[in-house]
Amino acid sequence: MLTDWRIVAIKKSKLMEESQLEQFINELVILSNINHRNIVKLLGCCLETEIPLLVYEFIPNGTLFQHIYDPIEEFPLTWKKRLQISTDVAAALAYLQSASSIPIYHRDVKSSNILLDSRFRAKVSDFGTSRSITIDQTHLSASNVGGTFGYLDPEYFQSHQFTNKSDVYSFGVVVVELLTGQRAIRLFEPEENRSLVSWFISYMEKSHLSDIVEGRVLMEGKKEDILAVADLARRCLHFDGKHRPTIKEAAKELEAVGASYMPSSSEKYLQQNEQSSIKTVEILTYTPSTSSMPERSTSFSIDVHPLLSDTA
Repeated sequence: MLTDWRIVAIKKSKLMEESQLEQFINELVILSNINHRNIVKLLGCCLETEIPLLVYEFIPNGTLFQHIYDPIEEFPLTWKKRLQISTDVAAALAYLQSASSIPIYHRDVKSSNILLDSRFRAKVSDFGTSRSITIDQTHLSASNVGGTFGYLDPEYFQSHQFTNKSDVYSFGVVVVELLTGQRAIRLFEPEENRSLVSWFISYMEKSHLSDIVEGRVLMEGKKEDILAVADLARRCLHFDGKHRPTIKEAAKELEAVGASYMPSSSEKYLQQNEQSSIKTVEILTYTPSTSSMPERSTSFSIDVHPLLSDTA
């Protein structure tokens, strides 16, 4: 907690190695130049300690990975939440690639790098391996393949060239995780089914999607919407990056699917009025019974604000 009562998250390297310091500086530089409601905010850094520290806004509901694989009964991942999280992540990645001052590739999109705030809105985090590019660049070349196995673009793995479609592939894996509740690498399955991507695509090709989609998703989602999201994920996971949609196109498709789940204008109006209402607390001043003056009541207002701003 800071002196102004803000709760923050502190990130520090476990080891002070040169590679760790490079990631620290890289994350500091990149996050200093971006601002989006679905990207975790960097508040500052501390260089006066033996190991440098990064100070972030505190995101209270942990990672998406935790909620998929270790769910909390009081805060279930409903179909509507899964759809909103997918849309939020796509919007963040689209911003990085096309709306920020310098195009940025995240390079490690996965469910454990997606945080959930108090309203279960997604915040993309961990930019240690991210890279900015010039507007005329089409890819990044790297001798050492980075990223996380199971989420890694197979083209990048082979060519060592990271393109704007590589983050799209990783995003597709996250969407499949949300649809199926299965991990990117299914360690305890037969070898041919260990890759979530291969397993998912094989069922899609057989038109047996309902056999692998998580029960809650089947129960709460409309069949045509589940199929639309699954088909988008399948296209994001195409082996050839040229046949994948851009992340901006993916965001638009998800927004279109989610539109039917949004509250009507009248419901929005009621919600906004509830959120903006001001609590009035009555304080009664005690007056001795010998006084002829009546008890006076004083009213004051408490305007409750969220701890963390959710504006872009």
